[in-house]
Amino acid sequence: MSFKSLVPMAAAAALILSSTTPVVTQRGGGPAPTLPDGTGKELVQTTCTKCHAINLVVNSGGGTRDDWEKLFTSMVEVPPADRATIADYLAKNFPEKPRPKAVLIPGSASVSIKEWVAPTLGSRPHDPLATPDGNIWWTGMWANVLGRLDPKTGAMKEFPLKTPASGPHGLTVDKAGNIWYTGNTKSLVGKLDPRTGNITEYPMPDPAARDPHTPIFDQKGTLFFTLQQANMVGRLNPETGDIKLITMPQPRSLPYGMVVSSNNTIFLVEFGANRVASIDPVTMAVKEYPLPNAETRPRRIAITSDDAIWYSDYSRGYLGRLDPKTGAVKEWASPGGPQSQPYGITALKDVIWYSESAVKPNTLVRFDPKTEKFQTWAIPSGGGVVRNMMATRDGNLALACSGVNRVALVTIN
Repeated sequence: MSFKSLVPMAAAAALILSSTTPVVTQRGGGPAPTLPDGTGKELVQTTCTKCHAINLVVNSGGGTRDDWEKLFTSMVEVPPADRATIADYLAKNFPEKPRPKAVLIPGSASVSIKEWVAPTLGSRPHDPLATPDGNIWWTGMWANVLGRLDPKTGAMKEFPLKTPASGPHGLTVDKAGNIWYTGNTKSLVGKLDPRTGNITEYPMPDPAARDPHTPIFDQKGTLFFTLQQANMVGRLNPETGDIKLITMPQPRSLPYGMVVSSNNTIFLVEFGANRVASIDPVTMAVKEYPLPNAETRPRRIAITSDDAIWYSDYSRGYLGRLDPKTGAVKEWASPGGPQSQPYGITALKDVIWYSESAVKPNTLVRFDPKTEKFQTWAIPSGGGVVRNMMATRDGNLALACSGVNRVALVTIN
């Protein structure tokens, strides 16, 4: 399902169909829209907890009957007797809107994709983390948990977080095995000790520092993180807890994904502009690299062994490569086309892997820089927007399939 349709659908399903779901406040005020008349309206309306949920349904991108049923049953428990009525009502009144179909390209690589459903329905796994011990972690953004999967046994465990509704978003791990996360909605960075379950929180020192987003450790063990809506980048000293924040040079840059180069330079993409930026880890000085097309909106970032920066151009449907040494940029049209919305991306043995989040179903895309050839696979569950991915220690891929409440392991043969 497409990003544009999935996000409001996911929010709507989670908020409308469960009286136990945390309430989301309606922005902008004003009267809430009403649901269309018809069989199922009262069933949806009587279980609604807040007007904002109705607003999200009315303005959603819609879906087929199967889309709606798969979505809301992955979000909340609905009595079997009510499922058909709800699905029929939503599909009739909020039908599927046109979106690109997955383009499947054969090739020489072979993969198998296995998915696991997160224990808490509606948790909306956002980012995955493959740790050195072989486990796969995820952020249960709406359930306020961190989850852990042992792919060998299928065993899953969730760790509730200290601050309610903290909105866990990005993940990383330190050398001691502690799991670090960004508390997106509560303006904090957190550390979980998996051995004890103890959580340490580091609140932002500036009230303007909202929306902590992607965390990453540099080679010296210092934590860096982006703050998207605040237009900031942060640096946290794990030994002292001290946090330093800088504001990006350009307004509304929306700093997003991050990587670290071989010489310990921090690189990030600016989702609000056509730019890549680097940050000196000591001075926090920022250098920006304009990308050639003004419409480019890089969302996630990867780096290869030659320190080339690769980005997923979400707005134009392109894969891009920047050489920071020369500023040279080269781009390739993604197989799914200009509306495919490339999103999660990583590099594995200098081969680029990424997801197309707006095609149906979402695709896993492989790009070999040596041959400049693409290969694609459909994600079995549909993906529900794969927002991020990461290489595992043994050369496979961990994915978070957000809207379908799953985490996945891609085994590369």
